Amino acid sequence: MKFKLFKKKPAAETKKKKSFAREWGDAILFAVVTASLIRWGTVEAYTIPTPSMERSLLVGDYLFVSKLHYGPRTPITPLQVPLTHQTIWGTNIPSYSDAIQLPSYRLPGFSDVEHNDVVVFNFPPEKHHPTELRTNYIKRAVGLPGDSLEIRGRQVFINGNPLAMPVQEQYKYYIKADQRLSEKFFLGRNIRLHDVMLWDEGYVIDATPELAAQLKSLDFIKDVALWEQTDAPGDVFPQSKSLDWNKDSFGPLYIPRKGATVAITPQSLPFYQKAILAYEHNEDAAVRDGKLYIGGKEAEQYIFKQDYYFMMGDNRHNSLDSRYWGYVPEDHIVGKAVFIWMSSNEYGGLFDKIRWERILNTVE
Repeated sequence: MKFKLFKKKPAAETKKKKSFAREWGDAILFAVVTASLIRWGTVEAYTIPTPSMERSLLVGDYLFVSKLHYGPRTPITPLQVPLTHQTIWGTNIPSYSDAIQLPSYRLPGFSDVEHNDVVVFNFPPEKHHPTELRTNYIKRAVGLPGDSLEIRGRQVFINGNPLAMPVQEQYKYYIKADQRLSEKFFLGRNIRLHDVMLWDEGYVIDATPELAAQLKSLDFIKDVALWEQTDAPGDVFPQSKSLDWNKDSFGPLYIPRKGATVAITPQSLPFYQKAILAYEHNEDAAVRDGKLYIGGKEAEQYIFKQDYYFMMGDNRHNSLDSRYWGYVPEDHIVGKAVFIWMSSNEYGGLFDKIRWERILNTVE
């Protein structure tokens, strides 16, 4: 018997090992893609840059903002350098191209915006960036779609009922002392130095009503009074000189809800004009001689295409918010502030630069 011998096939060649640079390149690419997906769809880090939410949130607080609560938005500008916002890090070079613009949709979230939620959103009046790349603002949602909002004596009323005030709500107070007050005096009471102003032989500060009462009890403090500021007619939304409104006495104002129909009259148009022209994506809308035209025809009523919100800072006398520039459209909502992961004291030294007591605090 003869056996046919088969030549054994050579073993498969060992796969060529990746170079050091290739391995690092793949690792970096994977990290960037993963971080971008997390940032887009789950949570994003955010820094508090201004005192509009003091003392609830302090300048130097670092937050995590949840996109899952209200649902992440699909990108409008897909041509963008990953992990950037408006410009490439450390430069003024735009980080995106608006050559391609896609319609944006919001994926389902597990909650809706509720009264007094602390919300991050894109600044609506900003025009020189696409919606999702406009500057991030953080405020408290005091008015929801369909609400009637009014402020009387600094108290917010929603549909005629008083809204719970933030625990750390602040106002401006005038204080007068029989001696010069030092930086140590203000810092020891968590009063931000950048917002202390000399005024009429005294000082104007941002403080909670409780702190103002404590200051008034000090022997060397001669006077503590709420600093009454009056806005000129037309300063606050809707910038109508016929309305005697200001930051502490405002409204009543209807906040538009998706599907709601409003009558368009010379009296009502100023309240809705900005939303209809700028946020409702009406390419054929115009206002002429105090009348609204859509598709060249006068519109005596309008049906809103999306929900709107009214946002205010907790530092009520030191916050540029919806009282000045109006409603926040639903498609500008970024997410809900959930907790503080780091806090840096702008006035701290070597040993007290970090506010350890604020780390991992939830945002309320």
